[in-house]
Amino acid sequence: MLTRFADDYLGALGAHDFTPAATVSGRLSSFDGLLMEAVGLTLPVGTVCRVGAPGATGVDAEVIGFRNGRTLMMNLGGPAALLPRAPVKPIGPPGEAEIGAALLGRVVDGAGQPIDGLGPIRGAGRWPLAGKLQSPLDRGRVLEPMDVGVRAINGLLTLGQGQRVGIMAGSGVGKSVLLGMMVRAAQADVVVVGLIGERSREVADFLETKVAGAARARSVVVAVPANHSPVLRIRGALRATAIAEGFRAEGKRVLLIMDSLTRVAHAGREIGLALGEPASARGYPPSAIAMLPNLIERAGGCVRSGGSITAIYTVLADGDDGNDPVVDAARSILDGHIVLSRAMAERGVYPAIDIGPSVSRVMTDIVDKPHAMAARTLRRHLSTYEENRDLVLMGAYRAGTDPAIDAAIACHPAITEFIRQDEDEIVTLVDAVTELTGVFGQDG
Repeated sequence: MLTRFADDYLGALGAHDFTPAATVSGRLSSFDGLLMEAVGLTLPVGTVCRVGAPGATGVDAEVIGFRNGRTLMMNLGGPAALLPRAPVKPIGPPGEAEIGAALLGRVVDGAGQPIDGLGPIRGAGRWPLAGKLQSPLDRGRVLEPMDVGVRAINGLLTLGQGQRVGIMAGSGVGKSVLLGMMVRAAQADVVVVGLIGERSREVADFLETKVAGAARARSVVVAVPANHSPVLRIRGALRATAIAEGFRAEGKRVLLIMDSLTRVAHAGREIGLALGEPASARGYPPSAIAMLPNLIERAGGCVRSGGSITAIYTVLADGDDGNDPVVDAARSILDGHIVLSRAMAERGVYPAIDIGPSVSRVMTDIVDKPHAMAARTLRRHLSTYEENRDLVLMGAYRAGTDPAIDAAIACHPAITEFIRQDEDEIVTLVDAVTELTGVFGQDG
C-alpha cells in the first residue's frame, strides 16, 4: 500500500508543470519620505515594488534609477512606518496601461486603479505607458477642422483633428472653464481627460459639471491630485496619453485634455532634484523640460489607422510670465497656443482669449480663403485698437485723423461680442464662420 501511495503521489506531482522560481527581494537602506534606496535588487527602471514586511503597513515604490550599486525608488503612496532594512519585493513589471472600450465612462488614478466606485475594469487591452515609437511619415498632415463649440476658437484659431495646442495663462483666468466648454461640444468619438496635479475638489467638480450626462459615456478620466506622489503624477500623464493612443489605433477621433502640463513638469522637477540633478532655468533640471516633447509628440494623427489625437494642454504661466521655461518649451513644441489675458478677465470678457498673441499653426491648411481673410481683418482692427487704446481712452485721439483707427474703434464692440461667450453656450463651427465672414468678410 505504501508503495502504491508513493507511486500515485509522486506521479501526481510529476504530472504538473512546476518550475521553482527564486523570490527576488532586497532591503531598504535609505528613506527620506520620498526617495528610497534599496540594496540586493537588480530591477529595470519602471518596476513597481512593495516596501514593508508582509502583514505590516507598507508602501509601493517605483524604480527610477541606480547609484553606487543601490536601486533608487520613488514613493508612490503616503507616509508609512518603515524600519531600516525593511524588505523590498517587486510586484509589477514596467508599466502598461489598460485601454479600450471597457474604460469609457470610468475614472482611474495614476496607477490605473478605478476610483469611481463602479468595480474593477474588465476586458481591457494593454498598451505601453511610454507609448510605441511612430515614424514621422505615419503622422500625416492636419487637414480637417475640429468643432470645439467656442466661437472665438472656431472662428479665429480654428483647430484641426490631430493638432496639439496649449492654453496658456496665469492662475484663476479661466483655463478649466474653457476646457469644460470644449469637452461638452467637441466633435470627437472619445474624450480622454488627464487631471494632473490639480486640486482634489476640481476632480469632482469636473466630473459633475464638465463631463456629465452624454459626455460621460464617451469619456475616460485619469485623476491624480496635487497631493499624490510626483511619480504618480507623471504616470497619470503617461496613462492618459496611452489610453488615447489605444483608441487612435482603433481608428477613432480622440480629444485628449491634459490639465495641466505645468504640473507634470513640476513632478519631473521634484524627481530630478531628488536624484541630484543640477537645477537650471527657474529651478527646473534639464530632464524635466526634456520630458515634455516626449509626452506631447505622442499625440497627433495616424495614417495607418485613420485615427487622430487632438490634444489640448493647459500651461500655467507662473506670475503671468510668458517666458516661463515650461511655457516657452511648450510653445516651441505645440502646433498652436491660446493665450488667456488677465486684463480681459478683469474687464468681464469670458473666455478671456487674447487674440493677438494666440495662434493656430494649422489654420491656413484647414479653412477656406474667405474665412482666413475675415479672421485676418478682425486681427488687424484689434491690433490697431490696442496700439492706440490709451490715446482713445484719454480722449487724445480726434476722430477723422486716421481712417484705420476710426475703423478699429467702430469695429471694437463687435470684436468684443464675438469673443465673449457664456459658459453653457455652444457655437458651432459653421455658425462662427458665418458670423465672422458676415461682419468682417467684406472689410478689406
